[in-house]
Amino acid sequence: MAELRALGEELGWRDVRTYIQSGNLVFAADRSGKCVERRLEDELEAGLSDRFAWSVPVIVRGASRWTGYLRGNPFPAAATATPNLVMLGLSKEPPSPEAQGALRDRARDGEQIDLVDDVLWIHFPSGIARSKLAQTLLDRVVGSPVTMRNWNTVQEIGAMLGA
Repeated sequence: MAELRALGEELGWRDVRTYIQSGNLVFAADRSGKCVERRLEDELEAGLSDRFAWSVPVIVRGASRWTGYLRGNPFPAAATATPNLVMLGLSKEPPSPEAQGALRDRARDGEQIDLVDDVLWIHFPSGIARSKLAQTLLDRVVGSPVTMRNWNTVQEIGAMLGA
């Protein structure tokens, strides 16, 4: 994570911080205009490729959007009771309109899926390990790479952003 922070600083970002060993990077960047998040994704993807020879999709969300995620959790009772079983799914591209229905059709053991604006929320009451909603399925049904963060992580990142 120290090397990831250093890479962010080399890209000219400020106040670069990481959250545990999760690949989450919180930073400030002097970028403006349309598609800022996409440009930051491209910068970090190129930096990771150049520095580490890694080709990984990067998903960037601004602080105001993150604050919206904190307010938009459709499973607040579950998030309070079992925060590690409520997941926020961020996708590189907006989820396909069919994603929610397709995932609900595959849900088992009380799993709940809700598409709120541009994010996917999933409650795994029986745990994630036995779920049929595997990463490859999520990526395929959503139509682009998806990264999941549990409610504890969502809140910690929110705190790092001052939300």
